[in-house]
Amino acid sequence: MIRLLTGLLASSFLIACASAPAPDAPAAPAMVIVSEEDVKVDEPPPHGKIGMSTAWRISDAVPVRAFEFRKRALHPGSAIGLHPINHDEIYYVLSGEGIVHSDGEEQTLTEGMAAYLYTGANVGIRQVGAEPLVLIIAYPPGK
Repeated sequence: MIRLLTGLLASSFLIACASAPAPDAPAAPAMVIVSEEDVKVDEPPPHGKIGMSTAWRISDAVPVRAFEFRKRALHPGSAIGLHPINHDEIYYVLSGEGIVHSDGEEQTLTEGMAAYLYTGANVGIRQVGAEPLVLIIAYPPGK
């Protein structure tokens, strides 16, 4: 599963990098380094504000980007509520346990597992267990 996720992320990154910027788009810098401590915020999770979470909005610190890259810790009892997506999206579990939902199906996710969610699905994820559910979430920007 990790190889599949790595391959998917690498493919998405290569496609994004190969895309030519719009003529009026700002030039991208050679690189941007982001410390997660600089982008950390405690807030209710998106799509329902169910419980509390810690968010690291890593890609928000990047001026020109082809995808969103976020880390989020769902505190015990918290959830990213059900919401429709108009893009593919990946939830990758760094630690903890959660239940991911996509169009009426539910699956348990634990450390080292990923859910690849497809355009048009109604998705969400909730924390279960005693420890926070820590995720990496990646998707196209502006969607």
